[in-house]
Amino acid sequence: MEIKNVQANNLTTDYLNFCLSRKNLDQKTIKSYTIDLRQYFEFTMESAIEWTNKKSIEQYIDLLHCKYKPKSVKRKIASLKAFFHYLEIEELIDINPFHKIQIKYKEPFILPKTIPINNIEQIIRFAYLQLTKAKTDYTKKVALRNALILELLFATGMRISELCTLTTEQIDFNDYIIKIYGKGSKERLIQICNQNVQELLKKYIQSFKFEIANNKFFFINRLGNRLSEQSVRNMITNYAIGAEVPLHITPHMFRHSFATLLLEEDVDIRYIQQMLGHSSITTTQIYTHTSINKQKNILSSKHPRNKLEIGI
Repeated sequence: MEIKNVQANNLTTDYLNFCLSRKNLDQKTIKSYTIDLRQYFEFTMESAIEWTNKKSIEQYIDLLHCKYKPKSVKRKIASLKAFFHYLEIEELIDINPFHKIQIKYKEPFILPKTIPINNIEQIIRFAYLQLTKAKTDYTKKVALRNALILELLFATGMRISELCTLTTEQIDFNDYIIKIYGKGSKERLIQICNQNVQELLKKYIQSFKFEIANNKFFFINRLGNRLSEQSVRNMITNYAIGAEVPLHITPHMFRHSFATLLLEEDVDIRYIQQMLGHSSITTTQIYTHTSINKQKNILSSKHPRNKLEIGI
């Protein structure tokens, strides 16, 4: 298969620029593509094999299955497949080798981990307790920020990346509507309806008005920079320990809990899909498997066995 006088690394650079400018993919996706493609080319160089060869790709896929979990394998193959599709469309290769490769693998079905509502209450109560116990202006501001982070994660179901990159311009402080930019730059609107969360948001704006005025981002660290995702993860871990919650809590578990608990309240799954920013309803339907409380209510009240008056 003949390449038109262009080195593989130049092709990769062109492709990543195409993904950034034409497909408008976010930086996290670009970073993943960069790593995935680099790993493939390193494999072909070490093995001294032609990287456009069908056999080379099949050998690489076999190696991926030995080194990574199915979800990672799926993503890395998808990255490579998208790259070769680009080369084919741009007529930089004569034949796309993926047309002749059969890829079959079973990705294990893993239920999303949720937080029981009583544990969510424990963590949020602990956050407010830190606010009342704070002695200095600095500790009060940190406690206020942390409480609002927890409230917004639970109130909106937003991803941690969406929360940490939130800007002041994305928030309508009159109607308490947050414009969230999700994966693939998809926009969605979430309204904050709980009055306690609204009041907390007001207090945060008043307390951080100077920092917010001088910073693009809404959540800021002590250096005046954007609050990092790792800082949020560490805070949630520490608060869960402080609240004596016997679970390892992650930010994404608030998102899962948001969806599952709404489902248990008989909210239509398509509304939940919109609020989570899922492109496909299939992605949202995973939460129908996690709602064990809803299942219990259905089976205890609706199961036809209850109509049979037979017992010991």
